[in-house]
Amino acid sequence: MKSAVTSLLVTVALSVTILMLAFNVRASQPAADRASDYGLLVERGRYLVDNVGLCADCHTPRNERGEFVRELWLQGSALGFKPLVEMPWAPAAPPIAGLRAMTDQQAITFLTSGVRPDGSRPLPPMPEYRFSEPDAQAVLAYLRTIGK
Repeated sequence: MKSAVTSLLVTVALSVTILMLAFNVRASQPAADRASDYGLLVERGRYLVDNVGLCADCHTPRNERGEFVRELWLQGSALGFKPLVEMPWAPAAPPIAGLRAMTDQQAITFLTSGVRPDGSRPLPPMPEYRFSEPDAQAVLAYLRTIGK
């Protein structure tokens, strides 16, 4: 009986030690992993903003040749077009670089539901995006890096 208890205690002690080592190894990795993961998150956000949402089309001013003014990337711009019929319309796109007007949670809510912090919805031509939570986090991560 004594050897069974001793064997059980040794097994438990070894199991606890192995678990602690596993957690310590994982705890020592996150700094590099988080940087890498965050970099991937930002790149995913850049892809969504620049290639899917095409946010710059409205939120970045253009020069006289119609080219984006890169120094003012996503800093807001007057819209260079109007609807052909009378309708509610936003004459300008606000700055979204940094998303300084929203907390992280407000931005995630906006990007996943289309609802602003004040409960309103953006006027056309802004589409009501319904990003998934992970994609909204990626968009937010990218936008927070702009203008820093």
